[in-house]
This record gives sequence, structure tokens and C-alpha cells, in this order.
Amino acid sequence: MSAVEIAWRLGIALGLGLLLGLERERGQRPEAESFAGARTFALIALFGATAFDMQLRLGVAWVMPLAFVAIAAIAVVSYYVTSLQGDVGATTEVTALLTFLIGGLCGAGHPGLATALAVAVLLMLSAKGWTHRVAERIEAADVEAVLKFAIITAIVLPLLPDRSYGPAPLDVVNPYKIWLMVVLISGLNFASYVLVKVLGQEHGIGLTGLLGGLVSSTAVTLGFSQRSRQEPALAGMFTLGILVAWTVMFFRVLAIVALIDVAVARELAVGVGLLGILSLAICAWLFRRGRSGEKATVTSGSNPFELSEAIKFGLLFGVVTLVAKAAQVYLGAAGLYLAGALAGLTDVDAIALSMASLSKSDPGLTTAAARTILIAVLSNTLVKTGMAVGAGSPELRRRFLPAAVVLLVAGALVAVFLG
Repeated sequence: MSAVEIAWRLGIALGLGLLLGLERERGQRPEAESFAGARTFALIALFGATAFDMQLRLGVAWVMPLAFVAIAAIAVVSYYVTSLQGDVGATTEVTALLTFLIGGLCGAGHPGLATALAVAVLLMLSAKGWTHRVAERIEAADVEAVLKFAIITAIVLPLLPDRSYGPAPLDVVNPYKIWLMVVLISGLNFASYVLVKVLGQEHGIGLTGLLGGLVSSTAVTLGFSQRSRQEPALAGMFTLGILVAWTVMFFRVLAIVALIDVAVARELAVGVGLLGILSLAICAWLFRRGRSGEKATVTSGSNPFELSEAIKFGLLFGVVTLVAKAAQVYLGAAGLYLAGALAGLTDVDAIALSMASLSKSDPGLTTAAARTILIAVLSNTLVKTGMAVGAGSPELRRRFLPAAVVLLVAGALVAVFLG
């Protein structure tokens, strides 16, 4: 290596160590004493880079491990001293060990990896307040539900037969794939569940619509429609909240399908993507027309990792898949479209995953599968439109119906000409 290359590696190590040290100094309580500050962390990173360079020059394998043991010993002594003073946190000591390894990566000629690791460490250190809020809002029952689901999945999934059951050509019930779909949808729903928990339940109407769309756009539609009767002056904002929830639902369906079959998602993007863009444009127009400081509440619902919820979705997914296949075999494409329209009356996720799975095993169904999912989305949207019209105030109906009609007509036209 040239002198410039060596200086470059050492300089990066020094800079990354200094950044980590500055964050640790900033994050310490004023009355707390720490064994390492900005200068010490910079030196630790430099020590790691130098140790790796010496190991290469001497041609022995023990220099780096020995240097790590030395830093670890200092960290252990520091933790022992600070714990005697009542501070049992070990974040600074662990960060010091990581800083040494980051320096070693720089010395080994991997500055990109060292920088990425340093950024990840900085993000974790700066997220202290956020992680504490998450811990406060996640209940013990939520942790228990996640653990149960993880255990059941780790134990049951490998034991489930990865083969299809049923008489041909209706042999589409595959226990292994069904539970994989349960894991997928439960994981996505749990991310939304945690997001609502972390951000809290009371927000502005627009943000409530966004979060509610991740959990249940149907619940948002019904809730805002009913509330418009008590507060008719806010009909415009309630319309915005409902359409934001719908927009999230459109893009959510597209994302779920893309995880299973990209080909179907590509076809579906024409229809559902158009609905999402149109709905987003209407939301932007409504937002510019009037803003409100009114608050609304979004509930996180049941933990999607509860075994009862997961099993219900698994059964629904299996039934919908079997019915859709039977409709396609005995009634052709028209049967699929009918199954999509009926399934969409209550739930879109199951039919979307079912059609994506069927298309993946039979690529000839790609266009029909995309059209079926679009029909299910339109069916679900029509049901929610009925809810808004029936439960909402006259002012909400006046503002909401034109937008809903535009979305339904546009979606119907795309469904007719798709493919």
C-alpha cells in the first residue's frame, strides 16, 4: 500500500471514531461519568485500524484479537466501576467495542462497510428516546403474542407438507404455502399495528386516515362517515381522511401482490396504480381547499400475531384459493371475476394473495388474476362507498360521492380494457 492509501484508511477510522465519540458525549447525562469521550473513541478506532495494519505487516494472526481483548478489558473495568455507582447501562462500552471493529474494517480496506456500520450504530444510539417510547406502548400481551407466533411458525412451518391437496384440477390447498401467506400478511399488519402504537392514537384527520388505511380503510370510512353527522362543518376534512385511507389501501394491495408475483403486480399497476394516483390527486386538492386542527382517533385493532387472528386468515385464504380455482376451472375467467367481486365485499387481502399465488403456478392466468384483484378492489370500494352514503351526513355525501364515482368509473374502465 502507498502512504496515501494508509493515510486515507487511518483518516476514515479517525473520523468515524470521532463521530461516535461526539454522539456518546452528547447522549450522556450531565452528572454521569463515562470512560470514553470523543477523543477516546477516535483513538479506539485508530487503534483498530493500526492493529489490523500491523497484523498484515507482521504476518501473524494474533495482533487484532489481542488488541480487541485489551479494549474489551478496559470496557469491562469501566462497566464494573460505573455499575458500582448505580449506572448499569453498557451502551458506551459496547459502542467502544464496535468502534474498534469499525477501525479494523478501515484498516482492512473496507471503508464503505465501516461507514455503513458506523451510521447504523449512530442511528441506534440516537433512537434512544424512540425505542423507550416503543417499549412503553407495546404491552406485555403483544410481546407474548409475537413470541407464540414465532414459536409456532418456527416449529410448525417446517413440519407442514409442501404439497397440494384436493382432487385434480382443484389440488391448490398447500398447507405450507398457506401458512407462508399467513406469516406474510401478519408481518405486514403487525408493522402497521406497531406504527399506530408508537405514534399514538390521536392525530389530525389526514394522518388518522393514513394510519387507518394501513390497519383498516373500512373502519376509517365508517368512523368518519358517522362522525360527519355530529360535525357536518368538517365534512370536507372527513372526506379527505376517508380518501387518504383508500389511497393507502390501493398501494398496499399492489405491494402485497408484488411480494408474491411481480408479473401480476405489473399488470395490476395499470388499474390499482391509476386508482391510487387519482385518489392521491383528489386528496391533494381537498387538502389545499381547507385545513383543520380537528383531531381523530385511530385504533390499532387486534394484534395480527394473535394465533386466533392468524388461523382465521389462513382458513380464509385457503377457502378463497379453492373457490377461485373452482370458479376458474368450471366457469372460466368469468368465474374468477365473480369470485373476486364476492371476496372483495369483505376482504381484499385474501383474494389478492390467492390470485397472485395461482398466477405464479400458472403464468397463463396473469392478466385474469390482475383483473380479478382489480374487481375485488372495486367491489370493496363500492361497499365502502355505500357505508359513507348511508352513514354520512348530506354534506359528506355531497363532497364524497363525486370522488368515489370518479374512482369507481376509472377502475371499471381499466378492468374492462386491462390486458
